[in-house]
Amino acid sequence: MITFKIGGTHPADSKLSAEVAIEKLPLVEKVAISMAQHLGAPANPIVAKGDKVLVGQVIGEPSAFISGFVHSSVSGTVSAVEPRADIAGNMVMHVVIDVDGDEWMSTIDRSDKLVTEIPQTPEEIIAKIKECGIVGMGGATFPTHVKLSPPPGKTAEFLILNGAECEPYVTADDRIMREKSSEIVIGALIMMKALKVNKCYIGIEENKPAAIAAMKSAAAPYPTVEVVTMKKKYPQGGEKQLIYAVTKRAVPSMGLPIDTGCVVQNVATSLAVYEAVQKNKPLFERVMTVTGKCLDNRKNFVVRLGTPLSAVIAAAGGAPENAAKFISGGPMMGKAVVNLEATTQKGSSCMLMLTAEETLRGKESNCIRCGKCTDACPMGLEPYLLNKLSRAKLYDELEANKIYDCIECGCCLYTCPANIPLLDVIRINKAEVMKIMRSRPKK
Repeated sequence: MITFKIGGTHPADSKLSAEVAIEKLPLVEKVAISMAQHLGAPANPIVAKGDKVLVGQVIGEPSAFISGFVHSSVSGTVSAVEPRADIAGNMVMHVVIDVDGDEWMSTIDRSDKLVTEIPQTPEEIIAKIKECGIVGMGGATFPTHVKLSPPPGKTAEFLILNGAECEPYVTADDRIMREKSSEIVIGALIMMKALKVNKCYIGIEENKPAAIAAMKSAAAPYPTVEVVTMKKKYPQGGEKQLIYAVTKRAVPSMGLPIDTGCVVQNVATSLAVYEAVQKNKPLFERVMTVTGKCLDNRKNFVVRLGTPLSAVIAAAGGAPENAAKFISGGPMMGKAVVNLEATTQKGSSCMLMLTAEETLRGKESNCIRCGKCTDACPMGLEPYLLNKLSRAKLYDELEANKIYDCIECGCCLYTCPANIPLLDVIRINKAEVMKIMRSRPKK
């Protein structure tokens, strides 16, 4: 069974919500939609207090090449355009809307009929994807229209759909692969046409047999689309690891997937592309897992963007008394939530609740030079060395040892018997090294 070449680890699956069908989260009374829910420059709000908006209406326009459109997820009245705290406590511009009914733009096809014909040209496809604000929904939120437009001199050979969902607990992608498999495959065909490639691989880990079966059935009529089963191994969903597992091509240091002839998109992104191109539906809602061992009522919700996290949790029965930490995403690469009144975004795949016992870190002790962190690093780095150099602030040496190649997957921290906060230290100093590198005059 295929997998990537070096490193990786095997955290427990904890896919507690895998058998819970997707359901729609009830509308809330007020949403606050961030203008910074994609990689790159935030969108510029184009509505003002008092404006009436419909579901799917543009409320934010791109402010740079790497930016994206933002659409209203509800119908109602704009009550404020103001900075608000996001999940990390950073102040970000939001459009706040008081909800009044659920009136959609008339241009959106709300029928369940599967549309398989793709008459649009590659240029029309990319324009529609941009217009509908589609971004990578696996977590990175890179604008999809940019990713589908390789730079001059670069040519795509393959499209790879990422259905690995290797993070513990998260089941949103698993559920859409089971329930929206045909739409995902058509989305892949749309992106293949945009990229002008004739082969797509859909990589899914072996611990999702129902999703594998559903996707294989949906892909059967299309010989150019192949579902490949991968060994369960974290971080299989990392672009570089997925590309190697599927094609045995290695992305070079400081390189991009397109350097191997591959473009990687998440399966949720493929579903969003289908809805945009075939249904004219902007990205204003997504599937989100609500889970945790301390939670009895685990859910996979379709959530409108801008919904307060507190409302999402309430719809799952509320936070248990022993829930001590809330994480947006999975336990390996997710981010701690410091503000439950922050709202959902395009990259919000999961709300994970952990108890104090589950989050307790062991006392840090001295490195015993066991090499487990090095064995686990999927990028072939030496985390113990990067940690040592980081604490000494030796930035030139950190650059020489390729700290910039760290994908911040957490394998080193997970495997360290000395409980050294390797990821924390490396992440902070990687940012410093990248800052230094960007400050240099371009040759």
